[in-house]
Amino acid sequence: MRREVLYTLEGIYREDFKITGFTFGQGDRAACVVGSMRGNEYQQTYICSQLIKELKKLEEHGQIANGKEILIIPCINQYATNIDKRFWPLDDSDINRKFPGFINGDTTQQIAANLMEVIKGFSYGIQLTSFYMPGNFVPHIRMMETGFQNPSLANLFGLPFVVIRKPKPMDTATLNYNWQMSGTSAFSLYTTCTDYIDDVSARQAVASILRFLTRMGIIKYNNHSGYIAEVINEDDLTSIKSEVSGLYRRVINPGDPVYRGSVIGEIIDPYEGEVINQVTSPTEGLVFFTYTGPTVMEDAVVCKVIRRLHE
Repeated sequence: MRREVLYTLEGIYREDFKITGFTFGQGDRAACVVGSMRGNEYQQTYICSQLIKELKKLEEHGQIANGKEILIIPCINQYATNIDKRFWPLDDSDINRKFPGFINGDTTQQIAANLMEVIKGFSYGIQLTSFYMPGNFVPHIRMMETGFQNPSLANLFGLPFVVIRKPKPMDTATLNYNWQMSGTSAFSLYTTCTDYIDDVSARQAVASILRFLTRMGIIKYNNHSGYIAEVINEDDLTSIKSEVSGLYRRVINPGDPVYRGSVIGEIIDPYEGEVINQVTSPTEGLVFFTYTGPTVMEDAVVCKVIRRLHE
């Protein structure tokens, strides 16, 4: 294993900002894993740390394939992590909306541009990322529909679902989109949670990455086969929205089955404590995403359901 500083940004009033990478093996740029890009993505950083721990053992036993190189970058935005902020602390901008970056642009554009220079050219790219709103997911792989996506490769992670998303204009500035456009087969891996550590789903994520690397001939590792993934389009998910605002109490979890009329959550009057609205499912299926914020606005998405198809 080689630990090296991949990029340094000089700090004026605090220590320098550094992006650190861990390289295993030598040769062709086979796979790159990028961890937390937002300050509250603790689960994503933790998964990378556990992946590095496993790859160190594999390298010691000669189980990295000859002529293959793996790069792991656990954290991109430690400035925000250190002060418990989600976005870049100085201007509240999202690094994952700055790609491919601009070397002479603002700070986050410079970070994105320099990171892109480091990670482009890998055959496979895996980003551990989070959703734009607080919530929990069924673990899955997500890909942008760029014309270069390959759902068959995404199946090799052995997670339950692969989600294909048609990119919107704002998505063209994400790492996943720009990685694909640069020639890398890019995957976004969503685990159950973001801002706290869930060891069960973290182990599942690590196992899925090791499974993929094994199936692509990059490492030698014995692992169970995992799931046969169901490929779904994001547009096929049913979004369930709140009808009023208030305190929010969810009553279901990702992976739970729901039926038409099943209660998804309750919205509570913040002063009087009465349930003022029950959020119910309009369809039968499997809970894919649940909102976990303590308060909810009117007409906000609180749940996404994979509809059950009947013949």
